[in-house]
Amino acid sequence: MRYRHCLIAAAALVAGGAHAEIVTLARTTPYSARSEIASNIKSECQLTTQLPAYIAEYAEEKHIKTAFAEQVSPSDPGRVLVVEIDEAVSRGNAFIGHQKFSRAKGTLYQDGEEIGNFVAQRYSMGGAFAGYKGSCSVLGRTVKAIGKDVAEWLAAPTRDAHLGDQ
Repeated sequence: MRYRHCLIAAAALVAGGAHAEIVTLARTTPYSARSEIASNIKSECQLTTQLPAYIAEYAEEKHIKTAFAEQVSPSDPGRVLVVEIDEAVSRGNAFIGHQKFSRAKGTLYQDGEEIGNFVAQRYSMGGAFAGYKGSCSVLGRTVKAIGKDVAEWLAAPTRDAHLGDQ
């Protein structure tokens, strides 16, 4: 009987092995060098720290372990998620209505080999009580949704995935 419990426990570990490995991502997601994101978004909003935090938060809900590093490279050992914010647009405001958009691109590597990649984008008009929200708050909603989309993708990564509002 004791051996049967050990076999069941071992089988559970093997079955959960796909998510057992830690995914390392940068503590701060950079803006793409090719992007033309407005300087006020870069200086006033916290998108670069919000996105990795949301990815980690939602990955945990999916039982995917994450770890932060100051920087990541595709050649790093283990599972590495390289992400950049490709676009962030802030039009409108609380008085005339928010029109916000964010897009991120990412690639998941395993010991230097690409496992999958994605483009994720989200739009927001601010949701409930939008008239009481600032522009960075509404942009933060888009990044939060992207973080959730990426975490779901991490559970079953594919190549050329289009996540979110596409």
